[in-house]
Order: sequence, then C-alpha cells, then structure tokens
Amino acid sequence: MKEGFKVLSLSYKKAPVEIREVLSVSDSLAAEFLLEFPHTTEVNDLMVLSTCNRTEIYYSAEKSLSTDILVYLGLKKGLQNPTQYLQYFDEILSAEKASEYLFRVSMGLEAQVVGDLQIINQIKRAYQASADANMAGPFLHRLLHTIFFANKRVVQETAFRDGAASVSYATAELVKTLAQAFVDTKVLVMGIGEIGEDLAKHLTDAPFSVTLTNRSEAKLMEVAESCGLSTLSFVGIKEKLSEFDIVISSLPVKDFIDVTDIASAEGSGLKYFIDLSIPRSISPAIESVAGVNLYNIDEIQDKTSQAVQKRVDAIPQVEAIVSESMAEFTDWSREMEVSPTIQKLKNALEEIRQEELKKHLKNVSPEVEMFANKFSKSITNKIMKLPVLQLKAACQRGEAETLIDVLNDLFNLEKDPVKQ
Repeated sequence: MKEGFKVLSLSYKKAPVEIREVLSVSDSLAAEFLLEFPHTTEVNDLMVLSTCNRTEIYYSAEKSLSTDILVYLGLKKGLQNPTQYLQYFDEILSAEKASEYLFRVSMGLEAQVVGDLQIINQIKRAYQASADANMAGPFLHRLLHTIFFANKRVVQETAFRDGAASVSYATAELVKTLAQAFVDTKVLVMGIGEIGEDLAKHLTDAPFSVTLTNRSEAKLMEVAESCGLSTLSFVGIKEKLSEFDIVISSLPVKDFIDVTDIASAEGSGLKYFIDLSIPRSISPAIESVAGVNLYNIDEIQDKTSQAVQKRVDAIPQVEAIVSESMAEFTDWSREMEVSPTIQKLKNALEEIRQEELKKHLKNVSPEVEMFANKFSKSITNKIMKLPVLQLKAACQRGEAETLIDVLNDLFNLEKDPVKQ
C-alpha cells in the first residue's frame, strides 16, 4: 500500500449542521484548492469531496496536512482561528484505512441514509475535478476505478441499491407524513439540483399538490415535464411562501429564507419548512414565528420502509465486496512498490547484455549478430523471471522490502536509476 495516503474528514457523525455549513466547500472553492494548495506544500493524489453530510480532503503526503488544509480554507472563507474546528474532524493517517474508508463512503455505507444513491455520483465528480487539476496520480486513479467496479458489483449482486432509500426519499416520506395534518395540502420544492430533482420524482404520485421552482427556467421545465408537476417562477418566490403548507429548499444560498420572509405567516396556522441545503438556506430563526416548524438535514432520519430494511440486510454482502476489492487493490499497490526494483534489475541485466555483445560481436556477420541478440535476450528474460515471481510472492507476504535489499546488494541497483 502506498505510504502517505490520508483523509481529513468532517461528517454528520461528529459535526452538527451548524459546523458543517461553516466548512462546506463549493465547487469553485474546491477547484481553487486543487490548483493552489499544491503550491504551498508537497502533496499529490488530492481530492475534495463536499456534500450536505460531509467535507473530506483525500491526499498523499509524508506528514499530516490537516492544519495546513484548515488554515487555507479559513483564509478563503474568512474564518477566525480555523484550527479551532479540528475537534470536529477525523483524521485517518493510515493509507490502508484511508483507502478502505473511501470505499465505504463511496458505497454509501457511511451515509446518513444507508446506501444513499447520490454519493457515488458525487465521488465521480470529485475524482473528475481532481483529474482535471492533474492531482490524481496512478494510486488515486487505480483506487477510484477499483471503487467504481466494486459499486457495479454491489448493484448487480446485492439489494443494497434497490428501492429509493436516499436523503430525497427520506424527505419525501417525511413530507407525506406531514401532509396528513392538512386538507388540500400544498407543497413547494425550491431548487432542482440533484437532491431536488430526485425529491420531485419521489413526489410525482403524491396525493397532494406539488409545485417546483428553480432559478434555471430550462432545468425547471425539464424536470416538471418529466414528473408531471406544476411550476412557479423563481422571481418573487419569497412573497409566495405563505401560499404553501410545506416548503422544501435545497438552494445553496445561506439564509435565503429568513424570519422576515415569513413573519406575515404568523397566526395563519401550521407550516413546515425542510432545509436540505449546506450551507443552510433557511434561517433557524424562523421557528420563532408561531406555528412554523423547521427540519434540517440532520433531522431527516431513516424511514422504517422495506427499501431501507433491504439495504440494511444487504450490508454484510456489501462489506464482503469491499473487503475483496480492497484485497485486490492492496495486492496491486504492493506490486507497485516493487515495480521500480524490477525495472532497475531489467536495466542492470540489459546493460550487462549490451556490454557483452559489444565485447564479443566485433566483425561478425549480421546473421550472427541477430542470433546473438535474440539468444542473449532470451537468457536475460529467463534470469528475470524467478526474481520477479519471488518479488511478487514476497509482496503477498508483506516481505518485499527484504528481497529488494538483497537484489539491490547483489546487482548494485541503486547506481542505476529507473529510466523514464
């Protein structure tokens, strides 16, 4: 396993939504980080994952860069004493454990709603951003592609991806429950991003009115048409909030809805607001208005449904696939550790072969030279075979370092750097 692969993780398990929204990383900030942070320190295999439930930085470096990362984010976000937030983070400094953790996150095993369907696409986007910034090296490339293959196995071999157990599904279940408190319930969904679009799909056949609104008119009409739901212009939407009993927002705008936007609703009866955004788009202060209730992302809990239970039951199968995939990836990683030694040995033998040919093939015919060249190559290939097999076997036993030292001493390989 490549030494130095680490993760700095902020998630719902340790940090409440109030902390997560402070440290959330937008796509634009992630792009800046990937371009700028490597100029401040020695780092590679750098990837940023930021969702409503987690902000995580994956990287390879000789030492922990947690403080450096927080200082950078603090400067960009205007935070005073950003290192005070370290208490909410988890650090995984073991390459093997960090790799396994990324497997678990990608499969949805670490999700707030077990088996969340959205996380694998979020991982793919984070990986693409890393690759675009030239921060994904061979280790991260191989790790992510192994994860994507494992995800396909999970889809094909288990019930873990069955049903619709996700944040959007859990929200839809909550909305259906809350709607029972009203007659002729009216629901407004604000923001048609990934979560908003999924939510709209889950509410398509709901026995109450569902209206969609979004800043992008084109996206709004596309989703509304596919789901058969009504739409409302985003312009002046705050003035129309009083027309709805339940309002769900996934807008990535902090405090888009404040207490002043719904003060006129006071005394008009029960109203529910559900905030799926990080940063929070609905101010917690709105609960000071009589009759107004607010749910945030941390309060969207698993619903006791068949879909969720099927996923819970499938967890042992998913963990078995993760273990098998991790074993394959670890084998590859160990072989990569001996690859430079194998190349050095090849170079050393090739140097000896060329020297001997040069010494003994003076004034010979082309036919003899061709035969000698082919014959000597065959010999060096056979000489290489056993050391390569032994090195790979030593990798499996975790004993490669001893054999590498022996080969280095026997052939003086350290004097022969790998030719690029």
